[in-house]
Amino acid sequence: MTPRGFPFRTMLLRGTRQADLERAGRLLLSIADGLAAVLLAPVCAACHEPLEQATRGAVCGACWASIVPITPPICRRCGDALPSWRERSLGESLCARCRRAPQRVSRACAIGAYDGSLRAIVHALKYDGRRTLARPLSLRLRAAAGDVLHGVDGVVPVPLHRSRERRRGFNQAREIARHLGPPVVDALQRVRRTASQADLPAARRHANVRGAFVCPSRAPVRGLTLVLVDDVSTTGATLNACASALLAAGAREVRALTAARAVTRQR
Repeated sequence: MTPRGFPFRTMLLRGTRQADLERAGRLLLSIADGLAAVLLAPVCAACHEPLEQATRGAVCGACWASIVPITPPICRRCGDALPSWRERSLGESLCARCRRAPQRVSRACAIGAYDGSLRAIVHALKYDGRRTLARPLSLRLRAAAGDVLHGVDGVVPVPLHRSRERRRGFNQAREIARHLGPPVVDALQRVRRTASQADLPAARRHANVRGAFVCPSRAPVRGLTLVLVDDVSTTGATLNACASALLAAGAREVRALTAARAVTRQR
């Protein structure tokens, strides 16, 4: 063996060992999936069909693949879907709601429409306590976020009232926020317990959350660009109430990311 050939052979052996380890890993995962299917009979948290690959998460690949994205044209401020004709006729590309009333959130984005498998996944996280779903939701949200996360100083989870968080055991918005990348800034407090927004008609949602959020004086938000994070946006009332509190405390700009958005009008 020549000194020159030794490194090449070493690299070849290392490559072979790495390939063997990867094959062994895939085999172990396959065995684990089989054992889980027989002993535990796990089902998908979204569609409730048996999971063929239980080691790869609580939601099956088909459900992740069936999420319906919100495709352009969309409102450049709230992220709602726009009919094609509206984008052509209005240079500012704003939806009717954003044109009627000033919004405190400068721009927003979601993974997809609050429907089908995405709705079921969000419900599994929120109501069934499937906290492991927060990370894959965050990864998809980062991929969909575009420039919403560009140049931000931190992400701010929309807080639950302390009694609701105590009962649920966690805040789903914070679980999503902590996997997004930028530092989590707990800059808001929910000081008034409100009725669930999902239980109210759209006309009452803004009044329901008005004054419900405050930014404590000790919160370091002055001059910062922040991104609010929540699980679902419908009318945007909660996000705007939170943004108002942050801007009043000196934040420079407030954007928003939500796992899902209730789309007002499809194309």
